[in-house]
Amino acid sequence: MIQPYLSVVIPAYNEEARIASTVKALVYYLDAWSTGAGASADDRSWELVVVSDGSTDSTCKIVSEISASNDNVRLIDAPHGGKGAAVRRGMDETMGDWRFLCDADLSMPADNIGRFFGDDRKPPFDVSIGSREAHGAQRINEPRMRHVKGRLFNYAVKIFAIRGIEDTQCGFKLFSTEAAKKLFPHQSLDGWAFDVELLVMAKNAGFSIGEVPIDWYYGEGSKMTLYQGVIAVLDVARVGVNNLFRKYRVIERKGGA
Repeated sequence: MIQPYLSVVIPAYNEEARIASTVKALVYYLDAWSTGAGASADDRSWELVVVSDGSTDSTCKIVSEISASNDNVRLIDAPHGGKGAAVRRGMDETMGDWRFLCDADLSMPADNIGRFFGDDRKPPFDVSIGSREAHGAQRINEPRMRHVKGRLFNYAVKIFAIRGIEDTQCGFKLFSTEAAKKLFPHQSLDGWAFDVELLVMAKNAGFSIGEVPIDWYYGEGSKMTLYQGVIAVLDVARVGVNNLFRKYRVIERKGGA
């Protein structure tokens, strides 16, 4: 397979209700993006990889049917291990120069992907974070309590793990191939706080990190329970302890950190 310019990785656990619409919306956008203004021979190719995290519903069947008629779409049917594990598997088995993490609910419209690349299709950062807090971002229909919980979690992240990032948990992130290859093999958390661990490692290694303002639409169907939220905070504290003891200082970007 020719190395694509962009790989899109979607972790999915029992997403039969929305995975078809998500994949089709992304395929429609990526087809247009790859042939649109400014596209060159070097940045036209793309792949979309759905990683089923041990789904027990029809998620795999739906994606397989789409994949059968589109060579750019493929399925990885992985055992259940958590979102972090699914993302790690997907990033390991993709080949793109740039690798985009995309939540299965597609709460960010597909056309926002272009914001991560800019007009010249060359992302300005090694790791770009879709942000609901950056200047120019919009939150649509989000309940106030949902927003408050998110901000409290971000404060915990700042206290225990990493400062300077206002929205670590938005499920839309872009990694250069070097960042993906060097960071994900060292990612150890499989739960909801895996993003924080990756960003701490990226910062320590000297990768450039930036937030990209996006339009974000709240939708029902979040799979995080109160118990999982508590575990996520504990995992963030664990990341902070690991960082304190320099367990994340094992990565260097090309040419040194």
